[in-house]
Amino acid sequence: MERQRTVVETGPRSMTDRRTESVADGGTESMSEGDGSRAGAMPDERTDTNRRPIRTPSIGRSRSVRDRAAPVGKRVGPPAFVFVVLLAAWQAAVVVTGLPTLILPSPTDVATALLETYPTLLGDAVVTGVTAAAGLLAGGLVGFALAFGMTYSRTATRTLVPYVVALRIAPLIAVAPLLFLWFGRGIPARALLVATLTVFPMTIAALDGLRETPAPYLDLADSVGASRLETFLFVRVPVAAPSVVAGFKIAATLSVIGAVVAEFVTLRAGLGYRVFDTATYLETAETYAALVVLSALGVGFYLVPVALERLLWSASER
Repeated sequence: MERQRTVVETGPRSMTDRRTESVADGGTESMSEGDGSRAGAMPDERTDTNRRPIRTPSIGRSRSVRDRAAPVGKRVGPPAFVFVVLLAAWQAAVVVTGLPTLILPSPTDVATALLETYPTLLGDAVVTGVTAAAGLLAGGLVGFALAFGMTYSRTATRTLVPYVVALRIAPLIAVAPLLFLWFGRGIPARALLVATLTVFPMTIAALDGLRETPAPYLDLADSVGASRLETFLFVRVPVAAPSVVAGFKIAATLSVIGAVVAEFVTLRAGLGYRVFDTATYLETAETYAALVVLSALGVGFYLVPVALERLLWSASER
């Protein structure tokens, strides 16, 4: 027991002695090193605390912008590439053939004419756009009303469809003088001519869409006591929406064609009149410039139902 006590007592003493010796021999150096390491560590900790954290939301924003821009690039890229190729081929054809501007102006000549005459072309585009929009609206309303009547009446279908088809088959250039003789040569008469062109696709597309309503949908509407008007508005119209939008696309492009034909006949104002006038005086570059604006107007009219279609799809997905 005495030996064990001495061992226990001497053990800590020896460790203590060793510690004191080590402190005595290199205590100053260890303290200086320890102080230096602490002194060096403190500024690092302060700089770490003062550093601004990395903002990951900016990366998310850039990715979201990138994700949104990718589909737009896929849609716009190929048409833009084809447009550039066509311009280059056009310019090369002018240089190689050496044709005069009177016959084939270069893209630079057309661009110059477009910049010089854009105020006049802009005013003509407004006239043509108003005529086409009014005719498109009138033809759409009449066509939808006819489709509504023919949806609920087979007799109305057998009676009205032949006249709608005959109105479309009749040459527009032959109908135009009669309408202008009866209603004058102003914008209302020209819009009426456009309506005769757009009523056919709107009527047929709306009629096909309204008749494609599934029978269970109609049975469910009858079971809840819905009226005929409520069934039409809340059951048949949503089902027919894709078909109506498809007819609207066709009618939108035809409305611009009808407006140009009306301006060719009346020779009052509009892009159709501008094309006819510049071609008569052999101002070929100005004619091409008017055709460029007319093409842009037609594309704009086509994009309206396209945007409407996307809006309907997004609303249905919600």
